[in-house]
Amino acid sequence: MSYPSRVKLVDVGPRDGLQNEKQTVPAAVKIELVHRLQNAGLREIEVTSFVSPKWVPQMADNSEVMAGITRQPGVRYSVLTPNLRGFEAALASRPDEIVVFAAASEAFSQRNINCSIAESIERFAPVVEAARAAGIYVRGAMSCTVGCPYEGEIAPERVGYLAGLMKGIGVQHVGVADTIGVGTPLKVQRAIEATLAHFAMDDISGHFHDTYGQALANTLAALSMGVWQYDTSVAGLGGCPYAKGATGNVATEDVVYLLHGMGIDTGIDLDALIDAGQYISDFLGRPTQSRVAKALLAKREASVCDAV
Repeated sequence: MSYPSRVKLVDVGPRDGLQNEKQTVPAAVKIELVHRLQNAGLREIEVTSFVSPKWVPQMADNSEVMAGITRQPGVRYSVLTPNLRGFEAALASRPDEIVVFAAASEAFSQRNINCSIAESIERFAPVVEAARAAGIYVRGAMSCTVGCPYEGEIAPERVGYLAGLMKGIGVQHVGVADTIGVGTPLKVQRAIEATLAHFAMDDISGHFHDTYGQALANTLAALSMGVWQYDTSVAGLGGCPYAKGATGNVATEDVVYLLHGMGIDTGIDLDALIDAGQYISDFLGRPTQSRVAKALLAKREASVCDAV
């Protein structure tokens, strides 16, 4: 079986990972996390979102965070923009990429953003048009592509329908997301196959949550199809507020360990990445959700004790 020789990871921890945290995470901490991620070799970082602070108070400091980042050449900084007002607010922060989002589930779309799938696409059309006119790359996040907390299993045809709508409004890249972490390899592959009817392989990424412990298996299944881009979250940060029990995105550390063990290049320093995850975990006052980080941190501690 042939796998990609190199994989690109987009760390969504600073945005998707932190947006639902109840405790306030200061802008300085978010900025430091972004700096640690890029110093570890991440070249794609989803930094923040320009949404109403009424709905997502954790992201109210979006402009401050974007202004505070020391940008590195070759790193792409993306922001989520849910509507034209959010995009216009984001413009001053000079994002390299914007993210729009829609669900493959009608029920999830209604619960999440109070409109149908078709209405959400109509809402995003002027955002995409404005971004592309400004020379800003547009990525689309397709949520609930294999399962929904309200509808249950999602048919691949629904994924294909959503991918076609996104392609129709000019979205340049789409992520196939298992938002609540119920997907298994075959279901994920079918969702990707449906997306391939509208987007080329180079314009598709995987976004897997680990609620049922399937995220790495789903990553491997996508790799076997040739998918070479993935969203991951440092320390396994994140979750879904609309799906009870849904855990965070697959940990960046775990995916990097998997890929490096397969001889696949990521350009990421695993030790520096673990330190970045430990930094934010320490601030949040809880252990990292990365199994790899836990194991390697324990190994480090044991080595120090042996040396003493």
